[in-house]
Amino acid sequence: MAEPAGTPWLVATGALTNVALLFTSYPEVAEHIRGLSIMGGAVGNGFTNAPLGKARGEKSERCGNWTRWAEFNIYCDPEAAKSVLSNPVVVPKTTLIPLDVTHQVLATEEVRRKLLHGPSHINIKEDPYKDLFDESARKAEKDRLRWLAGERENLLIRDLLNDLLGFFAQTYHDNLGITAGPPLHDPLAVAVILSDIGADDLAFDDGGGERWIVDVVTEGLHSDAEKEHGQLGRTMVSKTSGPGVRIPRALNVGPFWEVVEKCLQRAEVALLKRPVKSG
Repeated sequence: MAEPAGTPWLVATGALTNVALLFTSYPEVAEHIRGLSIMGGAVGNGFTNAPLGKARGEKSERCGNWTRWAEFNIYCDPEAAKSVLSNPVVVPKTTLIPLDVTHQVLATEEVRRKLLHGPSHINIKEDPYKDLFDESARKAEKDRLRWLAGERENLLIRDLLNDLLGFFAQTYHDNLGITAGPPLHDPLAVAVILSDIGADDLAFDDGGGERWIVDVVTEGLHSDAEKEHGQLGRTMVSKTSGPGVRIPRALNVGPFWEVVEKCLQRAEVALLKRPVKSG
């Protein structure tokens, strides 16, 4: 609340329990924020052309990733999600990033290889996202090139990311039959803010201003048995001509991966500032 009204963004990348509680306990926050970006939900039914996958034994594509109908974050607390996505003050400020969008951003083998090895030259001065990085990034370029030449110890951050993406690549292959690579979910909810503050290359396509009424199924039990959980946590959408939730159908995937690369470079800059251990 210390920030000027109409400027702060709230990003939710998990269950919406705390977000719902925040708006219920402090309704002035809903008025104060500029926007709410949520990673959660799944529309299905051809909302986009993203592969949503099929679990073993399923004959048709599902829309959820936790149950056939529900995405995990919404499924965890559907009542909270229903509260947030029906709040009349919050709804016009909300961007929902469902699986239909995140499954368009797959960490393919080529993407993982590029992120693992990084570029051989960092030219942040000509980078359109240079304002995201401080001057120390330029000063670290020589250290970066020395590291690439094997003169510094290996920076493990790229190895760590590669291992995580590799693990999830296998998980999505085995559990949902998605073979091209694992989707990235939460970073896209953050990318919404970058798009809002002027990173035009990251523009999300909302169909020329489509807005949606989002309802959340709250009937059912949290259970492994489909007959008990039913469609609990499913996000049902209908188009509206009035105020509604923004649900993009697509984004520029290439510039998104470029931002991820720049973030890795920034993390490397921080690591390169640390003394190299000897012996």
